[in-house]
Amino acid sequence: MDRSRRHPRFRPGFTLIELLVVIAIIAVLIALLLPAVQAAREAARRAQCTNNLKQLGLALANYEQANGAYPASYGSAAGPGTYWTTWGSWSPQSMLLAYFEQVPVYNSINFSGISHGDQAHMDMLQKTAITTRINSLLCPSSPLPVGTYYGSQKPGNNYFASVGSSLNWVGAAGSGAPNGIFMFGGSALSADPNNSGEQVGARGVRDVTDGTSNTIAFGEWRMGDFNCTQLSIQDVINPMPYPGNTWGPAANMPAGAATFQTWINQCAGYAPSTITKSPQWEYNMSYLGQAWNQGMFGWTLGNTLLAPNSPYPNCRTCTWNGDWDCPGMYGLSSYHPGGGNVAMADGSVHFLKSSTSMLVVWALGSRAQNEVLSGGSY
Repeated sequence: MDRSRRHPRFRPGFTLIELLVVIAIIAVLIALLLPAVQAAREAARRAQCTNNLKQLGLALANYEQANGAYPASYGSAAGPGTYWTTWGSWSPQSMLLAYFEQVPVYNSINFSGISHGDQAHMDMLQKTAITTRINSLLCPSSPLPVGTYYGSQKPGNNYFASVGSSLNWVGAAGSGAPNGIFMFGGSALSADPNNSGEQVGARGVRDVTDGTSNTIAFGEWRMGDFNCTQLSIQDVINPMPYPGNTWGPAANMPAGAATFQTWINQCAGYAPSTITKSPQWEYNMSYLGQAWNQGMFGWTLGNTLLAPNSPYPNCRTCTWNGDWDCPGMYGLSSYHPGGGNVAMADGSVHFLKSSTSMLVVWALGSRAQNEVLSGGSY
């Protein structure tokens, strides 16, 4: 028999139905694995964010040890014979640059001038430094800021220096001075009706009688989305006048608790209308944390009044449309599910849950109000 004349043996392939079943199984496996991959990526981003705050906390401790005090925001000269108060002051973050491996940026700053690059005030020499994007001040879970800052990319800042559980940020406000670690410390040759130009001494470890492990130094916030036409939890609603005295003792919690609760409810009710007002940027301030150089609320200073990602919006009390140097709430928020990171004054970092009560947040923010906290309260 001639084997060469045999027909080849038929080998059946996959049917269309079998192929579709295999594809469906693969799709289901991908759908099951994707959340796990995303969760792993978020865990890595959160770990890096924690490390950033750890660096800030250790830098703060080293700075205090070297200088005998924590850095405050101080005004400086804008030109011959002209001194500024809150506007143009330098931030605590800028003072700490040399302590978290940013010596070149620190050395490029002229701290005797104002903290921005406003050409009208003869200080564009600061532009190179203040437009530098510093990765240690950016949380990997947060989108980068959009737009330009003095003709360059916005540097951004996800970590605010806490003035405590206080609506105020001026150290010369007497009994209404902020109750946290940081504040505006004034400037040498200036005064204004609120005494914000009066210079006061910076605070040190000796002033943190609640304990450095129980006092928040830095908190996390979402940078603004720079879109005034939509509501976001990081937006700052303006204006929402405070029914109490934001320069007196009631500016600090828990003394002003009842008034504060009324105010945040009023602000929440007012917030939706801010995206329809004109000009929108004055009412829906969507540029929180756009840079790290200026030492005032909304740029680098914030407060600990509500837990991270609260349903209540941030609020600003002033009816004038100036910069951020205005009493109000500029608080905790993050892109991490369930809460946000805070760095304590001892350099430790904790994840503060969104379910943390206001009383606990106030206690963690203040440095010397003798609150007693249990380990499981946050």
